[in-house]
Amino acid sequence: MTYGLELDRYIDAPADVVWDVLTDIGRSPTTLSGVTGVEILTPGTYREGFRWRETRRMLGKEATEEMWVAAVDAPGSTTVKAASGGTDYTTRFTLTPAAEGTQLRLSFGAEAQNPGWKHRLAMALFGKLGMHAARKAINQDLYDIAAAAEARREASHE
Repeated sequence: MTYGLELDRYIDAPADVVWDVLTDIGRSPTTLSGVTGVEILTPGTYREGFRWRETRRMLGKEATEEMWVAAVDAPGSTTVKAASGGTDYTTRFTLTPAAEGTQLRLSFGAEAQNPGWKHRLAMALFGKLGMHAARKAINQDLYDIAAAAEARREASHE
């Protein structure tokens, strides 16, 4: 079973500024309103193989997931992965210069690995609710990324 969605947002800041916000994982709790904590597991900078634990509030509860960078093509795209409860999650960010700013596209997918009948039933019953919650959280993340990138762009012009 696979679920997915794509969302776009225009950000009034150059791609390199958006990239810096997007890949500054240590600052995620101050940038992304849904993230309450981050534990960096891989020393160094954002790159393929970089890992962290992210604690996020969704549906009124906190959950911590280990995430890792699966691919990087700076500053054009990056893919982040996570696995939890028999489901693999993939998030791909694509940055495209547009007008004076950047078009940021986020593609999110969830794929259950070897789902049994109970998992398939739960996904049939709650999959839409989960994707609605994911869409809401992703929209908020895009808003937060835009706000941080636009603030950095303004600060650099002062």
